[in-house]
Amino acid sequence: MRAVLSSGSNMGDARAHLQTVADEFAGETLAASSIYATAPWGNTDQPDFLNQSLLVDVDDTPHELLARCQKLEQRANRVRDQRWGPRTLDVDIVWIEGYTSDDPELTVPHPRAHLRQFVLEPWLEMDSGAEMHGASISELLDNLEDQGVRKL
Repeated sequence: MRAVLSSGSNMGDARAHLQTVADEFAGETLAASSIYATAPWGNTDQPDFLNQSLLVDVDDTPHELLARCQKLEQRANRVRDQRWGPRTLDVDIVWIEGYTSDDPELTVPHPRAHLRQFVLEPWLEMDSGAEMHGASISELLDNLEDQGVRKL
């Protein structure tokens, strides 16, 4: 099953946190994006995030993939006490080829991915022909205002 994962961190050694995701999926990664620095959303009184996306091909079910992502967050001591707050590691499943779900535990495609430059730019870098919601990732990006995302 092919999937796009988006990881982000702005606490501690953010690059090392992103590397744990790359390491977990090393044998299943088809493409990895560059690392991007992203201005925070919502709660803007915090450091910029580092973000990276992976295009993976895994043998997991969607819920098994979710469990792997959550385990990485737990190992990084992720605390979920503030929406859009600082975090050691956030790993989101953005898209799964041929799979959609509106389950609150696993909504695919990610419900806000099409609104987030820090998700779309790395995805476009990995797969220039990618589509979501019947539009190309490039078209979705063209419809967004700049959100302070910089390729490092």
